[in-house]
Amino acid sequence: MLRVIMGNSLAKSVAIDFGIQWACWVVAAVLKTEKFYDLAGSSTFVLLTVLTFLGIQSPSTRQKVNSGMVIAWAVRLGTFLFTRVLKDGKDSRFDVVKHRPGLFWIYWTIQGVWVLSTLLPTLIVNGKQDRKDEITKQDYVGWGMWTVGFLIEVIADHQKGVFKNNPANAGKFITSGLWSVSRHPNYFGEILMWTGLYVSSTSVLRGWEHIGIISPLLLTYLLTRVSGIPLLEALGKKRWGNEPAYQEYVRNTAKLIPYIW
Repeated sequence: MLRVIMGNSLAKSVAIDFGIQWACWVVAAVLKTEKFYDLAGSSTFVLLTVLTFLGIQSPSTRQKVNSGMVIAWAVRLGTFLFTRVLKDGKDSRFDVVKHRPGLFWIYWTIQGVWVLSTLLPTLIVNGKQDRKDEITKQDYVGWGMWTVGFLIEVIADHQKGVFKNNPANAGKFITSGLWSVSRHPNYFGEILMWTGLYVSSTSVLRGWEHIGIISPLLLTYLLTRVSGIPLLEALGKKRWGNEPAYQEYVRNTAKLIPYIW
């Protein structure tokens, strides 16, 4: 019975997730704009988390904390990205695709996959009606990882924002703060957060529910191989690839994990 209930909950989440992305794609394709792309993604995280949480008759501490962490992250990042794109006037990742509806649809669909897969452990945990309030070592480890990752992402975004807002840095690339030890510290923080939420969820995951490991694995793949680092590295190479200082920065600075890789 529990599996049926959780299955229905996940099916509804899938329908809502892709329904939102594809509806937004229609509007974005007509207007040829990417300005609300990130906002739509973060809002979907919040909506699915709230809907599944409200379906719990007696939420456990784990369900409250994990859901709260997702919402805190989504509100912070969504607001940050939406404010940034409004200030910049555009998101250069979409310069070409927003004029090609078919290709633009793929981007919106990938966002739907990203939302669902990343949120999967939380959706599974929130789909459980059996109250298990005992906090385990996995919870503490997972929550600690999420906290560290959240701080890294917030600090990295703030440092880059301050750097870009300084007129003296126009046309330059950042090499200070967390960006001195990682070329993409914000993505490192992101991966750490979602890995932490999966670790916490393992306290109650059973059998097939461990499919939730897709969350950190697919997120890492997307950020390191598809839409995150590869796009930004290509843009960086295009802008500063001929500058010796940039070449040295790339050569001596870890791509993602400080001092390691």
